[in-house]
Amino acid sequence: MKIALTGGATGIGAEVAAKLKAQGHHITAFDIYEPQDTVDHWIKTDLSDPASVQAALNAAKGPFDVLINNAGLPPRDGLEEAILRVNYFGLKAFMDGLLDKLGDGASIINTASRAGAQWRENLEEVKALMALDPAELGAFVAQRKITPTRAYNLSKEALIVLGMAMTEGLVARNLRINSISPAAVSTSILEDFAVAFGDKMAKNVARIGRPGLPGEIADVIVFLASPQSGWIKGQDLVIDGGMSAMVMSDALGLPK
Repeated sequence: MKIALTGGATGIGAEVAAKLKAQGHHITAFDIYEPQDTVDHWIKTDLSDPASVQAALNAAKGPFDVLINNAGLPPRDGLEEAILRVNYFGLKAFMDGLLDKLGDGASIINTASRAGAQWRENLEEVKALMALDPAELGAFVAQRKITPTRAYNLSKEALIVLGMAMTEGLVARNLRINSISPAAVSTSILEDFAVAFGDKMAKNVARIGRPGLPGEIADVIVFLASPQSGWIKGQDLVIDGGMSAMVMSDALGLPK
């Protein structure tokens, strides 16, 4: 298969590239940083810059069998606008632009997050973001007093909702879209999440025993990229070691 992968230089993306490369697939990575030798081709891409995204799309040689949209920024101070610009608008622009370079039956996988689980409660704000002209993003962030943590959560909520919204149209084109929502994962940016989510994250990780491993998340992405997952469409797969089930059990008052 020919794979297009955003965010392939580090963390989960690097693990995905290594696993797919080991299976003999051809990987084109779109990243601001150059990946290691786990990819066949690197196109330098800054998802915060529309001109860079367009140049990358022009350089992309399809047709691709899989698009894995894995790039993203963590919840870090001072990055409120950049997080939304990369994690939602950049990924969406790249995905929209690559649709005509996807082959028949292609699979799209977006990396969301368990941090996007509150999309139902925040649907009004999610829809407002999705309807926004990217040029208005600065004013949107300022008016709503969006913090880095809220920007991250909102970007992931929007990715989950976007997948649902696009499913029917993509099915009609014989394409499919899914997202994955990992909880805490042991990568170089885990500390950013520890700072952003504080005691809540620490308690949840302690409860499930450990953070996830990048390879464990990559395994699910590789499965969603494969023909074996062909009947999975429009889903958000939560990968959290049981964290969501435990929280829901508490909320429902279920017996242990």
